[in-house]
Formats: sequence, structure tokens, C-alpha cells
Amino acid sequence: MSAFRFDDWDDRPATPVAAPAAPAVASASAPQAAAPRPALAPVNPMDKRVVNGHADINQLAPFRYPWAWEFFLNANKNHWTPLEISMAQDVHDYHHKLTPAERHVFENVLAYLTTSDILAMRNIGLAVMEKMSAPELQIYQARQVYEEALHTWTYQHCIESLGLDQQEIYNRYRVVPEIHGKIALANRRLERVMRSDFDMTNRDNLHEFALSYLFFAGIFEGCWFYNGFTPIFALQRRGLMKGAAEQLQYIMRDEVLHCAFGIRVVRQLLQEENLTLDPLRLRELWDEAEAAEAAYAGYILREPILGYSAALHVNQFHFIANRRARQLGLDEPFPGAQNVLPWLDEQANLRKEKNFFETRVTEYQTGGALSWE
Repeated sequence: MSAFRFDDWDDRPATPVAAPAAPAVASASAPQAAAPRPALAPVNPMDKRVVNGHADINQLAPFRYPWAWEFFLNANKNHWTPLEISMAQDVHDYHHKLTPAERHVFENVLAYLTTSDILAMRNIGLAVMEKMSAPELQIYQARQVYEEALHTWTYQHCIESLGLDQQEIYNRYRVVPEIHGKIALANRRLERVMRSDFDMTNRDNLHEFALSYLFFAGIFEGCWFYNGFTPIFALQRRGLMKGAAEQLQYIMRDEVLHCAFGIRVVRQLLQEENLTLDPLRLRELWDEAEAAEAAYAGYILREPILGYSAALHVNQFHFIANRRARQLGLDEPFPGAQNVLPWLDEQANLRKEKNFFETRVTEYQTGGALSWE
């Protein structure tokens, strides 16, 4: 049997129906055949831009940004679902081993993350992706939207596995001021650029978009997420909640790529548009982010847990913020900040070896290759 081809398809009835005979003489009023449309010019990759480009948005290649395509290929090497990681030991740890202070930390980290990844998914899909004018940028961001949904599933899986009160956990971001503060700040920073009628040809709007994307990639994902998993990793280092921590390791490796991609896009945007960010507005951005993070850390770690405290959390935020600023080509916002948690980077770069017959091999193929300096 020959292979099916799309042009083999015929939706005519099985019994042929005779077509009417064509008139011998064309009517004077019969419409004339339309003239063939002129061919379009080939796409020149140099016509592509991060925003306001003039190339065909539907034509992937030739690439203007081959690095964006590499991000997409690397992201697809991290296929996983939360169901592949056992939570059985976590159930026992949560109910029988964690102290009240440790349960408070664990629950509130989950409460913050459940809302944050949905906000991230909406921001990429509504505020960023539709404003990109090169398809290789959009394709990676489409993958990013999927990954944010996957992360939300992961938090929900943890909540269900532990038997937590879903309504109570999910509503904490609304009723706990220190959690709500971070979400409210993110919404305020991103709200205007989410509008579909946001004019990207306006230079002031372009500057606001660059600041908003910098906030989202460099702070929201690059600092708050990167630092935000740390309390759970502190439990993991003591042999507690290892299933949840392994779930977060997968998520963190996605976020590593999200942050690196966003920073690369922001730098490209500033270069293409000859934009210089207002230093006063940058300072305001860092100060607001620091204040929100300090309040959050003070709440979730109101009682320090073994090996981790609010002071360590804030100091590490300063160190990571300096790193993100350097990657963006900006001055460090918190000069002199020290790396007080040197083991945190290991969570993104760790290569794991497991017995094939016991569990899935979880070595991640790309995160360890990323350089953050």
C-alpha cells in the first residue's frame, strides 16, 4: 500500500457526479480571473528584531538569534513530570519528623510558589511572548509557558501528596501580607506591559518594557525563585523532604534557563534599541525587591530552622542580585555581598547517579553547563 499524502485526499462522494457542461461562450458579465499576486521577497534575518521587527513572524529560519534556538533545544532535554518522583518518605517526614517551625517554612514556601508560577506563565504568554517579533524567541517562550504550568502541577502534586488543605494553602498569598507583598509588587511591575495595546514604538514604553522584563527575568525568576527554593533545600541537606526537594531541583534547572534567556533578551533589546536604563528607576527596582524579600523571609523564618535563617536568606538574595546585575552589564546593587550559601549553586549543577532499577535517572543534561559569572 502506498504512503498517504495530503494531496491524495479527495472528499468527493464515492459515486461520481457529472459536472455541468461549460457554456460555449463566456458571458460578458463573467468575472475575470484574478491576476497572480506578486511573490514576496525572501526573509532577511537582519530585518528581525527583539521587538518591532519587519521580518515574517511565521518564518523560523534563517535565524537572527541562533542562541534562542539553542535554549529551546536544551529546554527539551529536561522532560519530566512530578509523578516520576516518590513522595512517600515526604509524607512520613512532614507528619512525624518536621518541627512546627519547619512545617511553617515548608507550607509557606509552597503557598508562595503556587501563585508565582501561574503569574510567570501569564506574564510570558501575555506580556512578553506576543511582543517578540522573531519566531525563535517566541518558540523558546512557548516552551517556557508549558514549563510554568508543569511547575504549578508539581506544587499541586506536593500539596495533594501531603494531604494539605488546598483552599488554605492557595489562599495564603491573599491573606498573609508578607506573601501578598511579593505578588502585588510583581503585578504592579508587569501590569501595564501586559496590555495588548501597549505601544512598543514609543520610547518611554520601550524603556518600561525593558525594566519590566529585567524585573521578571533578573529578579522574579533570577533572584526570588532561585533563592526561594533554598529553605526546602536546607531541609533536604538534613535528609528531610527529599522528594519535594528533588521536584524543586528540576524546577530550578528550568528557572536557570528562563533567567539566562531573559537576561540575554534584555541585553539584546537594549543594544538594538540603543536604550540606557534610568539608574534611579533601577535603584528603585532593586530596593523594592529587597524590601519585599526581607519581609517574606522574616515571616517564613520567624523561627530559624537548623542551618537556615532569615538573615542568611536576605544576605544570599543580595549576593544573587549582584550576580544578576553583572550578567545584565549593570552595577552591583549590593556591593560587598558575600556568598553565604555556597551549596545553593550545587542544586542547579548537581549530577545525580541512581540505580537504574530503583528510580528514574535524573541527571540533567544542560543545567551544569551554564556559567553564571
